[in-house]
Parts: sequence; C-alpha cells; structure tokens
Amino acid sequence: MPLTEDEFFRLEDKARDLRLLTMDTSFWAGSAHVGGALSVLDILTILYYKYMKVDPQRPDWEDRDRFILSKGHAGVALASVFADKGYFDVTELETFNHNMSKFGMHLDRNKVKGLDASTGSLGHGLPIALGMALAAKSTGRNYHVYTVLGDGECDEGSVWEAAMACAHYKAGNLTAFVDRNGLSIDGATEEVMALEPFADKWKAFGFQTLEVDGHDMRKLSEAIDSALAVTDKPTMIICRTVKSCGISEWEGNYKWHYAGINEDTRDKSKESIRKYHAARRGK
Repeated sequence: MPLTEDEFFRLEDKARDLRLLTMDTSFWAGSAHVGGALSVLDILTILYYKYMKVDPQRPDWEDRDRFILSKGHAGVALASVFADKGYFDVTELETFNHNMSKFGMHLDRNKVKGLDASTGSLGHGLPIALGMALAAKSTGRNYHVYTVLGDGECDEGSVWEAAMACAHYKAGNLTAFVDRNGLSIDGATEEVMALEPFADKWKAFGFQTLEVDGHDMRKLSEAIDSALAVTDKPTMIICRTVKSCGISEWEGNYKWHYAGINEDTRDKSKESIRKYHAARRGK
C-alpha cells in the first residue's frame, strides 16, 4: 500500500534523526565510513520502521525477518538503528570502535543484539541471505530476508554466483538492494570497474529488477511492495543514492568514504543534515 502522509513524515523524521545519531556515533568513534552510511540510511529506515517484522525484546525470535548489511563497513548506520529501536541503550554507542567495545567498525553478530550476520569482507551478504531464505522455505517459516549491497561490492564474483543461485532456487522470499551511490573507496565505480548496464545484468540473472531514487520514501515503499508481491523469483531494487547524503560539502565525493570526525566537523555536518531534511520534508 502507498505510504500515508503520516507514515511519510514519520519516516522522514526518523531518517533525519538516524543521520544525526550516525554523525554523533562517528564522532565518538573518532572516524567511520560516513559516506556509505549516510547514503544507505533511507533504505534502513524504511525497512526497520515500516516493513520488517522484528522484536528488540526477542532478538533471536525465529519468525523475525532477517537483514544482512552486506556492505558491512556501513555498520555505524546500522548500529544507530539498533540503538534507536531499543536493542541496547543509545549511550553504548559512545564506545563505538573503542578498545574492548562490543562495537567494531564491522559489527560482530556474537556481540551486537539485532545483527543477523557478521559482514565486512565484501561479496558475502547475498550468499548468506540466500541461505537464510532457503532455510525459511525448508522449515516452513514465512519470514522474509533483506540484504543491502554496495555497488562497488558488485565487482566481487561471489555476488554473481549467489545471484545465479537465487534465481535457480526461486527465492521469492529474498529482496536485495544495491546502494548505487556510484562511488567506491577508490573513485567512481564506472572508472574503477564499470557496472553498467547494471539493471540488465540483474534481469539476465533472473531477478525482478526495479530502479528507484534511494532517498525517496514513497518510491522505496512502492518498490518493496512490488518485491513482496512476487513469490517465484528474487527481487533486486537498485537504489540511486548520493554518497554522504545530507552533508552538502561532502556529497558525491569519494574521499568521504571514510573520514575522521572531530567536534567541529560533527557540528557542521549535523547542521547541514538538518537543513537538508527540512527542505526534503517540505517537498
């Protein structure tokens, strides 16, 4: 169903608050993969605050929906979601990536409540997600599996091996997203290793393939509804996003893939995020 106006504004406000918390967490850590964390946050917001069946009081609930952040370096964003959802107290984020903290730069499933898989070595998320989707089918459970890949990550051969298997096994209970911000740590994806025609590749591998603005809650909702309506094949939602979304001085610059964050940088970035979301909310 299309988003109601109340849902739209609630999700917009939540995405803003999560971006602000992500910048605080990056400051507490001293540095983080801020560029890709900010580009992926609208996808995380709509999944965790509208679609996914999860219960922070029962993080191991067997019938919960599963989520795999294949681009695990953006864990600073996902940790902010978990804290806001109540899996743990938000003050725990003040230890992010500190010595002896439960929160490493790449999150560990054995330490972080709410996390369904430890990721970081790129190319693993889609294979793990397929395994979880097939487990649901074989055990008669009806949970759905979601995964988010980075576009630079799609240089990995394991992504395409998994894609072939997803279609072969008709994993209709699996929805994948690519955070298509067009940049990897070394520069533009089309210069490092061209991906286009990207959508055609996923279609050829047997996915229902959709392309949307990854910062438009209404379009994301429509795409996820389409994914959930298809039961005989997996869905790939290619999300056109902006690296460092919300921070005007950083947007579209691969050099902010990973950055040190001091107090001044944090405060200026948060001011920019507030202005960005005020303008976006008014559309």
